Amino acid sequence: MHRNAEDVFTKLQRIETLAKQDVKLKFTSLAHLLTPELLQHALEKLNKHAAPGEDGVTVKEFAEKAEENIATLYLELREMKYRASNVRRVHIPKSNGKLRPLGIPIVKDRVVQSAMAMIIQTIYEPYFLDVSYGFRPGRSAHDALEAIKTEVDNTPINWIVDVDIRGYFDHVNHDWMIKFLEHRIVDKTMLRLVSKCLKAGILDNGVVTRNEDGTPQGGPISPLLANIYLHYVLDLWFEKEYKLRCAGHSFMVRYADDCAPRTLTSDERVKGAA
Repeated sequence: MHRNAEDVFTKLQRIETLAKQDVKLKFTSLAHLLTPELLQHALEKLNKHAAPGEDGVTVKEFAEKAEENIATLYLELREMKYRASNVRRVHIPKSNGKLRPLGIPIVKDRVVQSAMAMIIQTIYEPYFLDVSYGFRPGRSAHDALEAIKTEVDNTPINWIVDVDIRGYFDHVNHDWMIKFLEHRIVDKTMLRLVSKCLKAGILDNGVVTRNEDGTPQGGPISPLLANIYLHYVLDLWFEKEYKLRCAGHSFMVRYADDCAPRTLTSDERVKGAA
């Protein structure tokens, strides 16, 4: 491994250690970690068979000139000239017959998002609650199901509610997303880059619209941002507010925007309005 690559990953490990030691710590300097080595690593992590964005360039084609492309991208980031391109929107069928909108950024933007996600996840992973299972390292949908099974097998259950947040990825409020990130990140450059990713235009059937809300599914950073947003508006609310109003046992298991937010024992009584 190149020495500079060792340096950036050593710094990420240091950030992870600090994040674990103090969940109230705010990080002031992160954008400098977007080095050519980290960008190259992010490129290598991308799906080589993924569809191209609006410019038609595939991951394979971008990687064929990786050194040149990464150098250009790094210079744009360092000189604060980076701009996120339009996200190509496609619609894929869901099991219920409806269509799910999927955003496909160009490869350059995917590289930036993937590198940013590695940095931000290092900070937030120690902060997330155990109730969250989606898009987290070492956790899967099977783990979420096993957690529900364990509770059901060991607790006298009265009822379970299965919830899906309708159109969640399309309706994330950008202003609140940045406010939530500011709880742990005060690096203005990094926050500005996240904002650029969120506000990239949407190209749908040849028409470009401004993205006022949402974090389009398909971008590498979208699942992480979704987890951060729901950590504050759902996970913490359930653990810090709702559970305190329950006389009996309750628990929640969340996988991205799907969750079982109330599994209750038969003797539960909710204090006050639910």
